[in-house]
Amino acid sequence: MSLTLDLTRATPAAAKDLGAPVNLTGLTREGLRQALIDADVCPPEKAKMRASQVWRWIHHYGVTDFAMMSDVAKETRAKLAGAFTLARPEIVERQVSKDGTRKWLIRTAPGIEIETVYIPDVGRAGALCVSSQVGCTLNCTFCHTGTQKLVRNLTAAEIVAQVQVARDDLEEWPSPKEDRRLSNIVFMGMGEPLYNLDHVADAIDIISDNEGIALSRRRITVSTSGVVPQLPALGDRTAAMLAISLHATNDALRDVLVPLNKKYPLDQLMAGIRAYPGLSNARRVTFEYVMLKGVNDSPEEARALVRLIQGIPAKVNLIPFNPWPGTDYQCSDWATIERFAAILNKAGYASPIRTPRGRDILAACGQLKSESEKVRASALRTAEQDTA
Repeated sequence: MSLTLDLTRATPAAAKDLGAPVNLTGLTREGLRQALIDADVCPPEKAKMRASQVWRWIHHYGVTDFAMMSDVAKETRAKLAGAFTLARPEIVERQVSKDGTRKWLIRTAPGIEIETVYIPDVGRAGALCVSSQVGCTLNCTFCHTGTQKLVRNLTAAEIVAQVQVARDDLEEWPSPKEDRRLSNIVFMGMGEPLYNLDHVADAIDIISDNEGIALSRRRITVSTSGVVPQLPALGDRTAAMLAISLHATNDALRDVLVPLNKKYPLDQLMAGIRAYPGLSNARRVTFEYVMLKGVNDSPEEARALVRLIQGIPAKVNLIPFNPWPGTDYQCSDWATIERFAAILNKAGYASPIRTPRGRDILAACGQLKSESEKVRASALRTAEQDTA
């Protein structure tokens, strides 16, 4: 049973323009092959070969103009340009934090805006936090993104475009095999990826293809708040690393922090995690735990967390709460976080404390929110400076 939400027509702005050319960047290999046949770009017997050529130009070289595909005949290039597009989405705003974090506000269609963040020195070299939906349905009370209503799911093309935009800015074309600056992808931006699994899975297929962007699936992590019925499909279809947005060790508290818990309580969630395809010491699940002062940060909670995840190959990322305008939560004191981590470490669980990154540009964990439902960040900063 699929739980992917069909939200492509959630608003008039999201409706498909039947006359608009298809963007090839969001098509899987098989989808690209079939699209070339359907558009009479080439006969069926040559479609696989032609698709491989086009694929490398798009995903290895990062071209945005069919005219640059030098090993494709001019006539074929003209047909491609007449039927398809490779256009990047509009970059509405680009911000760079004092710590080197980069955030892009990307507009993929009228009224459709998402935020994407590149964090240097994470993973092997640097991680890109991508969004899977515009807004979010989950309403997690500590998360800024959760205060924005869901608009719709992102397409595979819109997910892949976030990677392309980052690599354009990082100047990482053609796709490097060594010395990458963008080495990891984390689906930890706006939205719940498991409510858009079809497009997320296609995007992962595209991103991980060895003749394109070529990121290992072991360097792609999908974070979920716990859509339990979709966990087997996520593992089987993507072989991605699993992260769980946990944040509490009992149902009463998690019902408040992560309301999805009312539908899939902890006993169901933990059973689903234990059965996740491929879970092993080499493919550990990551539990994300935001540290909220006086809410979930006591030594008793730490010991309860140890009991909850006992026997699961896992690590725990402790995330200092990142404040945002209007929140009532506060970040735990550093000594409290270190004490919490020490209890986990003593029990044998790696528990790194995530260094807050990009807080000054609202790019840190839980701070993402598109500008379509609030005042432009630049205008807000100007107003704050004027009243200071």
